[in-house]
Amino acid sequence: MQEIELKFLVPESRLKGLLRQAQVKSSEVTQLAAHYYDTPDQQLAQAGIGLRIRKEGDAWVQTIKAGGDGIAARLEHNAPLDNEQVQAMLDSNTLMPDLSIYKNTSVAPALAEFKLKKLAKDLTRLYVTDVERTTRLLVDESDDEANNHIEMAYDCGEIIHGNDDSQRDAIQEIEFELISGDIDFLFTTAKTWCKRYKLCLSTVTKAERGSLLITGQHHSPAVSADLDQLTINKDSSMPAFIRAVVHNCLLQILPNSSAIVAGSEDDDHILQLYIGIARLQAALQAFASYSDEINPDWLPIVKQTAALINDYQKLAYLASDIEPELQQHGAPIVDWTADIDTLKITPKDAVGANDFQLTLLELIAFTMSDPSLEPQADKPVIDKLAKTLSKQYAKLGKVAQTLQSKKGADSDSITIENNDLKNDESQSVDSEDSDLEITDLENVNSESINSKKLDVENDDIENSDIDDKDAEQAMHKLHQQLTTLLYISEFAAPLLEKKKSKKKTKRWLKRLVKAQTALNHYRNHIMYQQRYQLKSETDSNGLYGAGWFAAMLTRDHKRSEKRLAKVIDSSIFW
Repeated sequence: MQEIELKFLVPESRLKGLLRQAQVKSSEVTQLAAHYYDTPDQQLAQAGIGLRIRKEGDAWVQTIKAGGDGIAARLEHNAPLDNEQVQAMLDSNTLMPDLSIYKNTSVAPALAEFKLKKLAKDLTRLYVTDVERTTRLLVDESDDEANNHIEMAYDCGEIIHGNDDSQRDAIQEIEFELISGDIDFLFTTAKTWCKRYKLCLSTVTKAERGSLLITGQHHSPAVSADLDQLTINKDSSMPAFIRAVVHNCLLQILPNSSAIVAGSEDDDHILQLYIGIARLQAALQAFASYSDEINPDWLPIVKQTAALINDYQKLAYLASDIEPELQQHGAPIVDWTADIDTLKITPKDAVGANDFQLTLLELIAFTMSDPSLEPQADKPVIDKLAKTLSKQYAKLGKVAQTLQSKKGADSDSITIENNDLKNDESQSVDSEDSDLEITDLENVNSESINSKKLDVENDDIENSDIDDKDAEQAMHKLHQQLTTLLYISEFAAPLLEKKKSKKKTKRWLKRLVKAQTALNHYRNHIMYQQRYQLKSETDSNGLYGAGWFAAMLTRDHKRSEKRLAKVIDSSIFW
């Protein structure tokens, strides 16, 4: 069978209030002692499978879980075991799961890649859990006929290493599982509790936490975008397409946001979360008309969260990567610790904010809703995609022309005159690349840096007059339009690319990535130059960095213009 549940971490400040609602007269308390099994190299975990034998009250149950149909869905198979046999195996330390029971069951496809007899021989107990579970049945009293029932389960306990019981990890989480009725009741209930107790979504299972414990890790690695998991085809309707796109974005957002709210400060988690949100933002902007169920309130919250994460991520990257690189090339030390500490909102604050968590819940619900019930369910998305891409392409050209006019463009100005657009309406964010590009740094000698220090006060570098500020705003908009075009092109490519022109599509996407990367570097270097210039007002050591990045801006501008021109001149693939 398939279970549909939502899991949340409980903030300590809200625990007492939550427990008052969880521990009512009708609630039940059960001790759960579970033994989790996998191969020594965790083949099941790598396949997204959890296998356990657990004592639930007085009964022993063997359970396997695997990926289900939807973000909040998991395949689950439960098999009651003979208590006396289990006890005998426990006494002889031979308790092992029986894999033969999964033949011809709903979870059989999840185990298809394994040879069950060999797998059974390789299994070992890796970790155990000792949990006190408080459950309460939540009933929709407003609609007796709907038979809407949810089980709320609050778990408190710990995960224990199978070979070293001194290694433990605390468990404190709450789950809402749909027992019967309409899935909307599940999300409505979860949103109510989330809003009241400031809960934060978590995609980390107990099996995953156990795997982390035995490998000595606190959080799973960051998750990047995976377009291979975008489930669309040429027959997809407009509502089905946008749901699949949002689902693909959430597959990147949720694991990284889960790690951050659980305490991760890893740069990769923050970066991949930002990229996932940027992809989602592009989809909600460009494909808003594809579904009547898209809430217009989602986009402002998504934008705000991305901006807050970006502010922190850029300053943290400046301190952790840029500053050490400059020091390797002779720059005096600049301490950014105080600047980071003064940031009012950290990534954990931004991600844990109630409005963002509620938006994530609504987005998950949207992806799991039925697209066939929408008015546009009979409209193939393939009939609309080319027009959407052409419209975004035209926007890019318009902003590029605006920026050129701000810069005093000459006859070489970028223009869009592609014949493919005459009849139409008028990877990725590569912050992972080193912003400094060491090979380029080595070509900028200290003499040129020192000469630039004298010009740092110049209005052209500070962008202090109105025209330069307007140009900077236009460049920011250009970056947004280019990033949006890149992401929606990636989403649309599987449907629009023609068999004989896959190279054309690949070339288009490659040029978009290069242009976006170049423009991203340019914008970042402007920000770094301004940061160091501001820092120099209280610490003269900041002048080195200000001069360094000022020396790079001319080169950055030419590179970004050159790569953008290639995008404009490139033949579109749709």
